[in-house]
Amino acid sequence: MREVLPELLDWWRNGQTVGLGTVVATFQSAPRPPGASMIVGPDGEAVGSVSGGCVEGAVYELGQEVVDTGMPVLQRYGVSDDDAFAVGLTCGGILDVYVEKVNRETFPELDEIAADLEAGRPVAVATVIEHPDPSRLGRRAILRPGQPPSTSLGSDRIDDAIHDDAFGLLALGRSEVLSYGPDGERRGEGMRVFVWAFAPKPRMLVFGAIDFAAAVARVGAFLGYHVTVCDARPVFATASRFPEADEVVVDWPHRYLDAEVAAGRIDRRTAICVLTHDPKFDVPLLEVALRLPEVAYVGAMGSRRTHDDRLKRLREEGVSEEHLARLSSPIGLDLGARTPEETAVSIAAEIIAAQWGGSGQRLAGTDGRIHHADDIRRTLDQPSTVQEREQGLR
Repeated sequence: MREVLPELLDWWRNGQTVGLGTVVATFQSAPRPPGASMIVGPDGEAVGSVSGGCVEGAVYELGQEVVDTGMPVLQRYGVSDDDAFAVGLTCGGILDVYVEKVNRETFPELDEIAADLEAGRPVAVATVIEHPDPSRLGRRAILRPGQPPSTSLGSDRIDDAIHDDAFGLLALGRSEVLSYGPDGERRGEGMRVFVWAFAPKPRMLVFGAIDFAAAVARVGAFLGYHVTVCDARPVFATASRFPEADEVVVDWPHRYLDAEVAAGRIDRRTAICVLTHDPKFDVPLLEVALRLPEVAYVGAMGSRRTHDDRLKRLREEGVSEEHLARLSSPIGLDLGARTPEETAVSIAAEIIAAQWGGSGQRLAGTDGRIHHADDIRRTLDQPSTVQEREQGLR
């Protein structure tokens, strides 16, 4: 929803009604992730995308229908043998799209959610997208850390289950469909709830104010990270040298990281890139970074000789082999990179591969699925009563 929020808010604030289609689940090679949205505007405008073009026409028509009827629809789209190129996903993917009518009456909390996103406050939106009781469809609860849910989804049992699970997804920054029994039974079936997790941007901490750091900061910002560049040398750590960074900090790297950990600003999505390749900076820093219980990535720049010397120094400081195994060094994938920009791409590629379980090999030389399944996603084996029209899977 983030990418279409400005247009959605404008229509909402003007008292107009739109159709909103949201990807709630994907399978195989679907091109857009859960949370991707498309709006059908009051004058027939189309804003956003749910599939990169494959099924937009069908979702557009369904959005107009839902605005007219007021009844939300959960629709599955995918390749059918008879009509693969008409509406189905030619890339072979399958996606579930939830289409609903949105205006001030149906979504009164939208303005407050937009304020949370603008301020960088975490918020989760839980919506009932499937239930045997049609009156439950479209019920919504807004969940914020440290606060009770804004509304109930139907019972204390449901609310308790959603509360726990939604905050787990919020911590991961993942949007996903959760399945329960009709009254929130964890082992049951029949109710599906889409949790839109709006977490603050994941953080990328770049240590070492060198020319490579400027390129890494630029790529990190492009990937959607909140980028911090930190160096103890004020002559190098300046905002003018790192215009793509969200912040530039002058401090000893290990001291800064310790303070961020103590403040609770480091989580399992954080990527740490150590580019100093100077023992007096990177050894104390890596002592802290490698012992953190949950970070997405810790990489350190340097030659193989520098790497071997760094490992020796870390072992002398008592860093265990288990913790050392978490270190990506020399940093990046083997792309044959030479320039700072090429090196930044190799570092970003390694971070992405670590996030999604990629091998780093050329796709042309591999078989099987292109997109790796994550450990939270449900599979198609799960029972579903998703409405499947002629343009969907049969």
